[in-house]
Amino acid sequence: MSALEQHLADYLALRRSLGHQLAEAAWLLPGFVTYLDAHAVHTVTVEAALGWAQQARTGTTIGPRRLTAARGFARYLSGIHADTEIPPLGLMPHRQRWRRPFIYSPNQIDAVMDQTGSTIVSPLRAATYRTLIGLLAVSGLRIGEAIKLDRADVDWSEGVLLIREAKFGKSRLVPLQDSSIQALIDYAHLRDELPPGAKAPSFFTSLTGKRLCYAVVQSMFRQLIDNAGIGSDAPSPPRLHDFRHNFAVHTLLGWYREGEDVQAKIPSLSTYLGHREPASTYWYLSAAPELLALAAARQHTAWSTARSGGRP
Repeated sequence: MSALEQHLADYLALRRSLGHQLAEAAWLLPGFVTYLDAHAVHTVTVEAALGWAQQARTGTTIGPRRLTAARGFARYLSGIHADTEIPPLGLMPHRQRWRRPFIYSPNQIDAVMDQTGSTIVSPLRAATYRTLIGLLAVSGLRIGEAIKLDRADVDWSEGVLLIREAKFGKSRLVPLQDSSIQALIDYAHLRDELPPGAKAPSFFTSLTGKRLCYAVVQSMFRQLIDNAGIGSDAPSPPRLHDFRHNFAVHTLLGWYREGEDVQAKIPSLSTYLGHREPASTYWYLSAAPELLALAAARQHTAWSTARSGGRP
């Protein structure tokens, strides 16, 4: 192990001990250290960081992301090597491309769930995907959170899910409606009655009794979506993560239509979704034209009332 490799290991261990997951940095920075060692550079310099970042394919965002990872590592190394150079911000600016989420209608969600019975031969596997998709739709969970659920994470008496150490290392409780809990109960009974039965602690299980794999779930979901003929004409194909967007958007739409104080309720939605701060939840206001129009109309009414001295 070279000195830089040891410094990188120490850097990642330190950041993780402070609660950072660093998935992207852990993926990118070993390549940067290899680049530095190959060029006989003992610490980070602006020239070396830029040279490594510019090796990325043109037309992608990987170059700026590489530079961001190198900048964090450089800040750490500056306390070890006085000649470390920290790449300045804006050296490789890029505009984050925003992908419009696919917003499902209730009929489309039903169609995807119904498709499990005609597409999947195994009764257990069909029930697993039907229940998993239904849970994503009614709870706004991230797919990784749903797959990570263990049997012990479901509080049947209280109707609450325990989401353990999700994004940003946060855990939270997610209450569900009685109908959703009943769907989970029905699945759990079927899961334990059919082969392979109760073999693993995971709530959703594969045909071998093990925890579901994201890559397999994604592939199966794509097949279900295609067979149901959903999103074929959409600018971007539907994704599993879009169920989360869908839940947030329809929750906000319901509040606006019912005349609720949305600004006061957004922090509760932020907590339910596991966002780090309410600002992340406000993003959903621009995710659907109807939602944006309702928000704008509400704001216009507030401004008009303020100008008229409080008279409607």
